[in-house]
Amino acid sequence: MTEDRYPGYDVLSKQAGLSWNEATRRTIEQRLDIRQEPQFFDAGQWQTLGALCDRIVPQTGQRPTVPLAAMLDARLTSGRTDGFRRAKLPEQGEAWRRGLGALDAESQRLHSRRFHELSVAQQDALLLAVQRGDATCEAWGDMAPAEFFSHRVLLDIAAAYYSHPSSWSEVGFGGPASPRGYVRMEFDRRDPWEAAEALEADPDSALRAERENRRVR
Repeated sequence: MTEDRYPGYDVLSKQAGLSWNEATRRTIEQRLDIRQEPQFFDAGQWQTLGALCDRIVPQTGQRPTVPLAAMLDARLTSGRTDGFRRAKLPEQGEAWRRGLGALDAESQRLHSRRFHELSVAQQDALLLAVQRGDATCEAWGDMAPAEFFSHRVLLDIAAAYYSHPSSWSEVGFGGPASPRGYVRMEFDRRDPWEAAEALEADPDSALRAERENRRVR
C-alpha cells in the first residue's frame, strides 16, 4: 500500500476557498507563523525538548515538518492551560521545566551525556523507564515520572502535532467544517471537499485518490 493514505492532499489548498471562514484562516495563519526559537524554555531545555518531541512523534519528512517544540513553547509562553491541574503534577510550565531537567539528569547519571546527545535506542530506553515510573533521579522531586510522561509529554506533544495543518493533510482532515458543513452522512460516503483515501485492497486507488485530492477545495 502507498505510504501516503491521502496522496496529493494539502489542506492548505482550502485556505482561500469556500471551506473555511475567517476565524479558521486566522487560527491557521497563527500556527504557521510560529516562532522557531524559544521564549519560555532556556537553550538547554529547548535542546532536550526537541529531542523528546522527535522520539514521541518521529516525522518522516513526507510532509512539511510540524514544529512541535516551538508550538509547545508558544503555548507555555501564552499562559494557556488545560483549565485544570492534576493533583500529582505541578502547574504546566513548572512540570515541563522540571521534567526536562530531570530527563537530562537521568541521562547524565546513566550515560554521562545529555538526553539530546544519546542514541535513539538509548533515548527510547530512558523514556520507557520514565513511562514505567522507574526513573529515580532526585531532580524529579515530588513529581512522579510516570505522571509527567502520561499526562504532560504524551498529551501535550500529541495535541500540538494534531493541531497543525501538516498533520491534517496526513490524516485527511479538512479542518473545521464551517461554513460548509457535512451533507453525505452515510457510511463510506464523503463530501466533495473532503480528502479521498488510497485503499490497501485496491492498488489503483492511490492514483484515483491523488487526482481527486488535487481538486479538493
